[in-house]
Amino acid sequence: MEAGAEELMPRLLPVGDWDLAEDFDPTVPPRTPQEYLKRVQIEAARCPDVVVAKIDPRKLKKKQTVNISISGCQPAPEGYSPTLKWQQQQVANFSAVRQSLNKHRNHWRSQHLDSNVIMPKSEDEEGWKKFCLGERIYSEIDVLSDNENIGIDYMKVGFPPLLSIVSRMNQATVTSVLEYLISWFGEKKFTPELGRWLYALLACLEKPLLPEAHSLIRQLARRCSEVRVLEENKNEEQISALNLIICLVSRYFDQRDLADEPS
Repeated sequence: MEAGAEELMPRLLPVGDWDLAEDFDPTVPPRTPQEYLKRVQIEAARCPDVVVAKIDPRKLKKKQTVNISISGCQPAPEGYSPTLKWQQQQVANFSAVRQSLNKHRNHWRSQHLDSNVIMPKSEDEEGWKKFCLGERIYSEIDVLSDNENIGIDYMKVGFPPLLSIVSRMNQATVTSVLEYLISWFGEKKFTPELGRWLYALLACLEKPLLPEAHSLIRQLARRCSEVRVLEENKNEEQISALNLIICLVSRYFDQRDLADEPS
């Protein structure tokens, strides 16, 4: 080892220079502490200063891409930016909903579910998408015609986020279902069914947020801002719902860089 390296890396366990016995074999277990430390020195001296890994380029995946978005939300369409007073009122209403939910969670959890309500397992992504959105929206098919006068089939139209349902969901399930719906929303249009479930799941999220939940709600707010800009017909009710989600993420969950500037 060079003198310069010695100065940068002083020995924590210095070993005096001494001649090795003729029968010293570094491959056998050391017999004394001095032999052990000497063998460590010998092995360290044999290590090269620079090691270059041999990588087979044929085993590398082509076109590896990592997309990381650090941008904020896109501004609301002209004339649709929410006022600060409106945003503050929505935060107050949302806070009251969360307090009521926490206060009465045990009561609603004890309520019996109808026999047709079968909650999917936490890891069943497809099952939760169909449960929340219904087969018609999830599969993008018209299962029922407008002229059919029959009772509500929740398997087709989706179960609403009843308190008796969401009160049974632990934080792991809440986060998982939120991830499933945000993933679906990433490529699909916004619907009232989706909006109701997103609001309910946000109301069930506990603070402080876990890292995965923090990332998810930021992703949700950005997606909402994208959809409202692309909304061709500028449906006021739908834009208001998107504004609400952005407002809750940014102002209630303290993601202020994503907040809409007051109009």
